[in-house]
Amino acid sequence: MTHARGDAADRPTGPAHHDLPGSEVPEGALEPAKLRAGDVRPGAEEVAPVRPAPSRPASPKIKRTRVSGTWVAVIAGLVVLVVLLVFILQNLDSVTVHFFGAEGSLPLAIAMLFSAIGGAALVALIGGARIMQLRKQARRR
Repeated sequence: MTHARGDAADRPTGPAHHDLPGSEVPEGALEPAKLRAGDVRPGAEEVAPVRPAPSRPASPKIKRTRVSGTWVAVIAGLVVLVVLLVFILQNLDSVTVHFFGAEGSLPLAIAMLFSAIGGAALVALIGGARIMQLRKQARRR
């Protein structure tokens, strides 16, 4: 291959992409860039075939079990509990809480924890009712 600018040897041999059958360019699409003087691109005879990477022996897939899932859930639960404990210990200022005419004083973090538990219980009740409704419909079909 020569490196003279604009030499015919610098251009790839073989059909151009747009000359291949089934590769019509839709109207309004951009045409591929033309070779410019000084472009050095390998011809078809200069491109080495791609060899597959050496294969390693396939390691057997390890199936996930319920025990491993439970272990991950326990670890995540412990992290959440530690974060909650730190939150409670940092927010021990006493506040007065009014609820349906009842009145009491307890630490701010505990009041917030009770409200979060109440909200989660409400969501669980509504979700459980919806699941029962869907199961009942599925049995009818």
